[in-house]
Amino acid sequence: MNTSPELEKPVSVGDWILTMIIFCIPVIGFIMMLVWALSSATTPSKRNFCRASLLLWIIGLVLGAIFLFAFGGLAMLGAANLQ
Repeated sequence: MNTSPELEKPVSVGDWILTMIIFCIPVIGFIMMLVWALSSATTPSKRNFCRASLLLWIIGLVLGAIFLFAFGGLAMLGAANLQ
């Protein structure tokens, strides 16, 4: 009785390059990132990569919004004090 898990076929370099090129396309890249991150048919390595990329994208969006509001508010206060 062989109970060892079957190994997945590794994702090729060409497939990784195609994945990165698709990520560079603004709307389609984000949609494909969601599809690959949430799909059970995607290989585990690509699914984990897409999940990590999505997490970093969300963290960047949140940090960007925080900095925008913080420094934007400071700039508006500074401009109001000049008048």
